Amino acid sequence: MLDINFIRDNKDIVIAGAKKKHVDVDIEALIKVDDERREILRVVEDLRAKQNVATEAIAKNGPDRDALIAEMRTVKEELAGKEEKLKELMVVWRELMLQVPNVPDISVPDGVSDADNKEVKVWGEKPTFDFTPKDHIELMTALDMVDLERGSKVAGFRGYFLKGAGAELQSALWRFVEDFFRAKGGFVPMIVPSLVRPEVFLGTGYLPQGEEDLYKTQDGEYLAGTAEVATMGYYMNDVLEKKDLPMKFLSFSDAFRREAGSHGKDTRGILRVHEFYKYEQVVLCEASHTESVKYHEEIQRNTEELTEALGLHYHVVANCGGDIGLGQVKKYDIEVWLPSENTYRETGSASYFHDFQTRRLNIRYKDDDGKMKFVHSLNNTALSGRPLIMIVENYQNADGSITIPEVLRPYMGGRDRIEGNKAAM
Repeated sequence: MLDINFIRDNKDIVIAGAKKKHVDVDIEALIKVDDERREILRVVEDLRAKQNVATEAIAKNGPDRDALIAEMRTVKEELAGKEEKLKELMVVWRELMLQVPNVPDISVPDGVSDADNKEVKVWGEKPTFDFTPKDHIELMTALDMVDLERGSKVAGFRGYFLKGAGAELQSALWRFVEDFFRAKGGFVPMIVPSLVRPEVFLGTGYLPQGEEDLYKTQDGEYLAGTAEVATMGYYMNDVLEKKDLPMKFLSFSDAFRREAGSHGKDTRGILRVHEFYKYEQVVLCEASHTESVKYHEEIQRNTEELTEALGLHYHVVANCGGDIGLGQVKKYDIEVWLPSENTYRETGSASYFHDFQTRRLNIRYKDDDGKMKFVHSLNNTALSGRPLIMIVENYQNADGSITIPEVLRPYMGGRDRIEGNKAAM
């Protein structure tokens, strides 16, 4: 959420930002409602002040006590009416405020969809094979690493079981990521809830616009699609110490997505599923654009280093205006080469938000000048479920076996290959 004063003072910038993001929002209507809100609030405050003065005079039992009591009955009725009007107006005001997108950085490319994203970096070389490469479904099924048929039987569409070497390889990736960040230092590891209250989803910007992609319980909570949500809620309504900033977290959780807008897309295999596991980098820093940009590049580089250590060819794209969310100022996607599709597929996204999320969540700190400020927030995928697929396809051999990346071998009992129909442990 943007500051209403910023919106009023920078109306043209906010409108231009919404246009760049292809978000339809009526800023003029918001300002008109805000004018009404301010006027009614002024009247309410005046009536309350008048009521307080009269209450003190009545308590003194002066000669005008009865007249004041009669007058206050009228004031009380008028105040109640204005307060009710203010309450109704605040509902409309808040709904309009929640529709206003954050202003994208000037470096964000113009565009409507991911087809307009701009490549900014390439690492490694596309793998070459002297045989026709198989997709991860055929490879993992033959090696008894995944069971899609029983997954569908138990969990429904997009359900799956990782088993044997598949489960072990996924676990190896988790432990590799943990050791990577332990060696890097500065990140607090957390295992966070996936079942989260709606106000935290509202604070992080996943509600109201993204509700169709969320699973909702009968009690009103939602299942999160990323550990970012619960991690951001950790300090909701708290005042932090400036000396403790930046705060960096490596958060792990299972994740759930309905994939409501993806019917018919990636219906085979485990590239796009309803339930998976994810490590997320989350950073809270000072209210400084320079600091946000610095940590955005830092957490992006962390994921690049992980991908490079796994020996996976990738590129990075800067997301265009139409392909970044309501709250994001700027976003990078890291996309890894998938041989079976002869293209890149996304494995993670790095975003920064300025105070868009923290204003909604009321996460503040006291600056050196004594003023309260909202911290800035950032996040980036450290590891999703997709690198497992990329390893299987990029490291496949002609005989159907899979070479294990060197950095993962210590977590796989020292083996260098997955082959045959052997159980992993």
